[in-house]
Amino acid sequence: MRMREFEVNGTTAASPTAVWRLLGDSATWPDWTPIDTHRQERAGGADGSGEVRVFRNGRYTLREEVIESRPLRRLSYTLLSGLAVRDYRADVDLSERADGGTDVRWHTTFVPKVPGTGRFYVSALRRATEQFVAGLTDSAALAGGPGADVREG
Repeated sequence: MRMREFEVNGTTAASPTAVWRLLGDSATWPDWTPIDTHRQERAGGADGSGEVRVFRNGRYTLREEVIESRPLRRLSYTLLSGLAVRDYRADVDLSERADGGTDVRWHTTFVPKVPGTGRFYVSALRRATEQFVAGLTDSAALAGGPGADVREG
């Protein structure tokens, strides 16, 4: 079966630091996505890569592994289990805008395991990702304020 892909983009007045503070911390995902619960199965390294996280949403339980974490720039993860797809990978790229805000690009690729389900999975995963991007950009703007640079402290 052939590789499927889609991309969802968003912008926010919040700085990349404010966006990353949410995106890079898997425990916050239930706060800004439709995800019901989060559990960390394995901690990641200092930058977060290697983390295995478990998200539950309704009847679905998804296990994911963070495979790349470049703070303020990129978070990439793969799906380990939970959907009838293989080779699932999502890359979330952040780019600082000239006005201090952030552009978000969430790009996903996968291969459906079951013939004839590709369109269904693209549609369902795109809808979920649209909610993720909207929740991330809106929550970062509220948490960090327009163009705010939220710092640990």
